[in-house]
Amino acid sequence: MDPLFDEFLHVPARLSVVALLVPADQVDFRLIRDTIGTSDSALSKQISALAAAGYVTVRKDQDKRARRTYVQLTPAGRQAFQRHAAALERIVALARTPADPPTSDEPAAT
Repeated sequence: MDPLFDEFLHVPARLSVVALLVPADQVDFRLIRDTIGTSDSALSKQISALAAAGYVTVRKDQDKRARRTYVQLTPAGRQAFQRHAAALERIVALARTPADPPTSDEPAAT
């Protein structure tokens, strides 16, 4: 396994959240929920795990009519995502590398 592969971050819901946060300064909880297609409780659990790992920060504001929750990627979270994405790219590149042709002693693959 690639040493930069982050098993914690590789959980699909966490990876989706972090990937959504990469190009943004901060993202509203509802937008994250709707974009990745999950429930409030499932998303809250994943954001709490990401916050405990130091990958995101959570800020709650009172809007005129409702309380709003914003999630922001930390520098550590951004670095973790970049390392993990690089590891995934290396894994994919290895899968695309053609295998060496069989030698005369090896049977050809069928």
